[in-house]
Amino acid sequence: MNGGVSPVRLGVLGCGTVGSAFVRLVQDGAAAIEARTGLRLEVARVGVRNLSADRDVELGPGVLTRDTHAIVTDPAIDVVVETIGGIEPARHLVLDALAAGKPVVTANKELVANCGSELFGAAERAGVDLQFEAAVAGGIPLVRVLRESLVGEPIHRIIGIVNGTTNFILTKMTSEGADYGDVLAEAQRLGYAEADPTSDVEGFDAGAKAAIMATIAFGARVVAGDVYSEGIAHITPSDIDAAGRMGHVIKLLAIVERVDGEIAVRVHPAMVPAEHPLASVRDSFNAVFVQGAAVGDLMLYGRGAGGLPTASALVGDTIAAAADLRRGTHRGLGVLADLPLRPIDETDSAFYVQLDVDDRPGVLAEVAGLFGRHGVSIRSMEQEGRGDEARLMFITHEAREADMQSTLRDLRHLAPVRRVGNRIRVIES
Repeated sequence: MNGGVSPVRLGVLGCGTVGSAFVRLVQDGAAAIEARTGLRLEVARVGVRNLSADRDVELGPGVLTRDTHAIVTDPAIDVVVETIGGIEPARHLVLDALAAGKPVVTANKELVANCGSELFGAAERAGVDLQFEAAVAGGIPLVRVLRESLVGEPIHRIIGIVNGTTNFILTKMTSEGADYGDVLAEAQRLGYAEADPTSDVEGFDAGAKAAIMATIAFGARVVAGDVYSEGIAHITPSDIDAAGRMGHVIKLLAIVERVDGEIAVRVHPAMVPAEHPLASVRDSFNAVFVQGAAVGDLMLYGRGAGGLPTASALVGDTIAAAADLRRGTHRGLGVLADLPLRPIDETDSAFYVQLDVDDRPGVLAEVAGLFGRHGVSIRSMEQEGRGDEARLMFITHEAREADMQSTLRDLRHLAPVRRVGNRIRVIES
């Protein structure tokens, strides 16, 4: 080690699960980081709300402070690492750090998904980095791949399993035939799901990540509110079983794609063919499948959440930001475009639909005729007899969302139809 190397002094905002894991990784890996990069990282200040709380990190006297604003404006701090989460006060702290000429590293998906354009602009004006790898897929290096390795690649579509909680729930429902509510309770006991799991199970967490992916992949202004989000609470064991018999697995997917000059961004459950790489992603693991014109199909897989994987991504970003600072350079996203967003009603997808109908001659023809009148073509069908009732399960060819919704609306008023079950989109490739 070179004793003459001046340290890169880090100001860390927050010391919870992710923040404390980040501090430990920097402390434990300092010698290796310096040997590989020539950078000596030093955790100089850590901002917390409670100075007396128990923490599993060793910090010297005077490192902890409740004055987070003093950290971001302190001339002695070189790089700010934000792990407190939420929009405020994180937004003001990050903006003040950038205005003071400090690179910022953040794990805050909510902040980047809702205020990204403002933050990217502030970083560009200051000529410093805003790094946010940990905000999208935890330890999976997706942002760097999209931002650097594939920066010249015409990307068509990104499909991702980017929420570990919902993937754990759907995996257990698939492997054990369990009900959603029972598996959610188990996920909460194991710490995979929060006491209030709304953000995860309703798709909002994945929606924020989808907005960030679309922004990077297409260089467009996309915020969390632009994303259509549908969760998994309505998925039943019957849906899981039907998917399996039809050669599919149900996953909660974040999908961003470019379609005829527009961007479509959405999160929803989908039936994925069993042979698709995403179908084998189990438990709390995440995976992102990128489809490009030249690169073809590319998949990144790993732990998408948790203190250590997220902290690992923060360390990587901190090293990159520190190196750029020492070189007097910075990495930005360029000028973000205002590309039109395609509403969910105008997107195309194949669909799975389940109906309970009177079991008598002519009913199937009547149902199929209604699909046809709305321009929805049936690809495959299975039928189960249940006394005087039959269960019909269809997978359609690709159809417009609005046409499928019109089909379902009319099916509910068709005399022989007793129940219209879940409509689940189907990913074909």
